[in-house]
Amino acid sequence: MAKLPKKFYTREDVIGVSKELLGKFIYTDIGGKLTGGMIVETEAYHGAEDRASHAFGNRKTPRTEPFFKEGGISYVYLCYGIHYLFNIITNKKDVPHAILIRAIEPTEGVETMLHRRRMTKPLYNLTAGPGAMSMALGITTKHNAVNLQGNIIWLEDKDIKFKEEDIIASPRVGVAYAKEDASKPWRFRVKGSLWTSKAK
Repeated sequence: MAKLPKKFYTREDVIGVSKELLGKFIYTDIGGKLTGGMIVETEAYHGAEDRASHAFGNRKTPRTEPFFKEGGISYVYLCYGIHYLFNIITNKKDVPHAILIRAIEPTEGVETMLHRRRMTKPLYNLTAGPGAMSMALGITTKHNAVNLQGNIIWLEDKDIKFKEEDIIASPRVGVAYAKEDASKPWRFRVKGSLWTSKAK
């Protein structure tokens, strides 16, 4: 299958793109190991107006630099000094939209994922939750601002689509500091998936 084209990422509707990412497949080729799976959970971050976003108020720092580039690259940061979180930058240059990939259903390189996660069985928490998912896929801050048309991290469309009634929309996780923006239902999960994170 072909990689998702650049135009998929450069669209303006970050909420719509977040939902459309459900059912797409993400792959990494890191350390000579191919791993990947189907995206089953995302979170949208609506740039300058979104108090939950690192780029709220068009905040420009060395860390937020990828936000202001054209969509179709990664944004990876270290959370709490422990977890690497993988985001996809969307929209046009200087419009800082991003989508956090929170969980995948593993399909490729499961043994490699188990080794990276120090697990013996492919239980749901192998790739559920953004930190676990990044660890399983081998993603670290070395992979910040990576072009998603390349051969390190990329996404593919295998023609799996979910209707609105198949998607659970709920508030995002861990953004209580964002005041009224914390309650926005911008976390999207595939209904019935065993591989989504369990955070409320």
